[in-house]
Amino acid sequence: MILKVRQPMKAWMWLALSLCAALLVTGCVSKAKHREDVKKAFLAGQSEATMRMYKSLGPSVTFEGEVRQPFVPWTRELTLAKAIIAAEYCGAQDPREVTIIRNGENLTVDLDRFLAGEDYPVAPGDVIRIK
Repeated sequence: MILKVRQPMKAWMWLALSLCAALLVTGCVSKAKHREDVKKAFLAGQSEATMRMYKSLGPSVTFEGEVRQPFVPWTRELTLAKAIIAAEYCGAQDPREVTIIRNGENLTVDLDRFLAGEDYPVAPGDVIRIK
């Protein structure tokens, strides 16, 4: 009976096993997923920088929804109608819902009354959500 002597593992085998173990532990990310993650991070950073810039300019009103200018400087004369015009609403259709968020409270705007001419005052720090 002949016994075979086990040969030591070669360096390239260790490298291959190490790479396989690393992939199992960390997972594999596709190029598309990586691009999506990079794009999300870029947009989040851009949004954060824009918010900081506008906040440094003084009191403002913030918009959520389809507007070109998400931050409108607040003045004593600013009303909801003037703020929407300044924010440059760009939705494909008329808004279905407008909400003013003030100090954590949601104030739903009656669109029929608003479109009939009743306007609402806005306060610094208000968030106006347009859907």
